[in-house]
Amino acid sequence: MSEEPRTVVLATLDHGDVILPEPVWCVGHADHRPDSYRVDLCHTGSEHQLTHDGELLWTASLGQAPCASRPQGRTLGVYVAQDGYARTLDPVGLYDLASTLDAHADHLRGLADQLAALLNEEAPGEA
Repeated sequence: MSEEPRTVVLATLDHGDVILPEPVWCVGHADHRPDSYRVDLCHTGSEHQLTHDGELLWTASLGQAPCASRPQGRTLGVYVAQDGYARTLDPVGLYDLASTLDAHADHLRGLADQLAALLNEEAPGEA
């Protein structure tokens, strides 16, 4: 079942209003700044916050910059950023952190599965 194609109009400093197809996974462009350049336009999916003991370790979200100057930026991917978590841990704390990282690895594998499915939809028949 395919959804109707969506588009979004984003103002840019160098190209005026740019009309882009908007993927269904994109959460919108509420934070778009009209002083952006066209190459910096980006579709972003929901942010996944990977935490440990209430502190942020990583964030991950689907992302694509359809007008990027580098081809790899135009490809749909998962953007992952590491936060500044730093602690000295005792053995129990270290085992706890390792357990948390195992759970986050499962979550990231789920995002990889979602990304693979989306890429397969974009390029049917290619393997």
